[in-house]
Amino acid sequence: MSVIAYRGGKPISDEVEFQAYLASLLRLENVGLLLGAGASCSAGGQTMRTLWTSFLAKNAAEAEWLFSQKFITEDEKRLPLPPLPPLPPGAVPIPPNPFIPVPVASLPSFEVLLDKLEIAILEWERQGSQELAQAQKVRTALFKAVVNAAKLKDEWWTSPLGADLANELGSHRSILQKLTAARQPGQPAPWVFTTNYDLAIEWAAESVDLQVINGFLGVHSRRFSPQSFDLGFRNAQAKGEARFGVYNIYLAKLHGSLTWKEVDHSLYEVPASEAWRDIDRFLDGCEETLGYMVLPRAAKYLQTVGYVMGELLRRFAEFMARPQTALIVNGYGFGDEHINRLIRSALLNPTLQVVVYLPEFNGDPAAPALPQTVRRLLSLQSPRLTIVGGGSRAYTSALADDLPDPTVYDQELADLRRRLMPEKPDAEEDDEL
Repeated sequence: MSVIAYRGGKPISDEVEFQAYLASLLRLENVGLLLGAGASCSAGGQTMRTLWTSFLAKNAAEAEWLFSQKFITEDEKRLPLPPLPPLPPGAVPIPPNPFIPVPVASLPSFEVLLDKLEIAILEWERQGSQELAQAQKVRTALFKAVVNAAKLKDEWWTSPLGADLANELGSHRSILQKLTAARQPGQPAPWVFTTNYDLAIEWAAESVDLQVINGFLGVHSRRFSPQSFDLGFRNAQAKGEARFGVYNIYLAKLHGSLTWKEVDHSLYEVPASEAWRDIDRFLDGCEETLGYMVLPRAAKYLQTVGYVMGELLRRFAEFMARPQTALIVNGYGFGDEHINRLIRSALLNPTLQVVVYLPEFNGDPAAPALPQTVRRLLSLQSPRLTIVGGGSRAYTSALADDLPDPTVYDQELADLRRRLMPEKPDAEEDDEL
């Protein structure tokens, strides 16, 4: 078995058992995904580690200024070391030599960093400080790093087909198709919660004709209207097997999007081709600021942004509180404490099942390389928490491969159960008869 999976502190050694477990999760009443930066790497995105490393390598002067103004620490200013390859099953890690100093770099949160910088800029504008020009320059460099990582492929923005034929989104399409096809008659459509600003999910869903309900209503002018999350789509003429599956997904972008624009304290979603004209000018240096909401900013948080983000986080917490719910986490590094708190609290729901895909997990629940939140969750040894490693497997491709195809497990689910259930002695069978 190429995947390393632990459930309730115990390893899952049988691949058939693991796939049967995933198949049972897809049959629960509510199914959702939480996607982080790693989930977009196959489409050209970057993890938070590679994003910060790229910023430091290209903007040494800006990083030095951030350090001199105490926006980042000395460890955060240092280029992060590349992650160590995962150990094979059964291997014993070699402890570091205590006599050899090893530089340890930490990763700042881009949201927190930009939030602090925004507050400082507002104060320096009021004071007329000489640091204002440099602060604005650094803010632009940070925003460019984020936008470059989130834009994915330039041609997807300008093509009438979007990313319709893009192989890079094959895993995203496969995941969405498997989740929607596994829905039973009357069950709600799956949710996708993401901290990413890119359009990977929208483009993947459009390419397989799935309707995306993302909180915006309208045709030519799409304004944020959270009541749209309470809508659903169904085929009223469906009979027989066509009754299975759903025709839409719910998408909540917890940190914002490259196509969201604020106008008069209302938030609008604009077409990709229109947004790209401004994004391209910003990246080329023709504009100093980007008018689209990429990150929550302190200056407007209590107005539009606070309302939108609060509503989306409320929907996330509400989803995890529902009975018979499965949440699959993929590409998320547990770097956002507000999201971590919601997940920890949600585990009080006795019917919630959480599956976390974390490639760096090598079978040791207490490994120092794991995020602190993950180590805390694993220490609970809850049977409702499963962690999946697997070494070099990519984030979305690993999940796409592991999720069973509905047309296969519908036919073979009974056989899987028989293989997992121990055979009863003849005497017990006679007693039951």
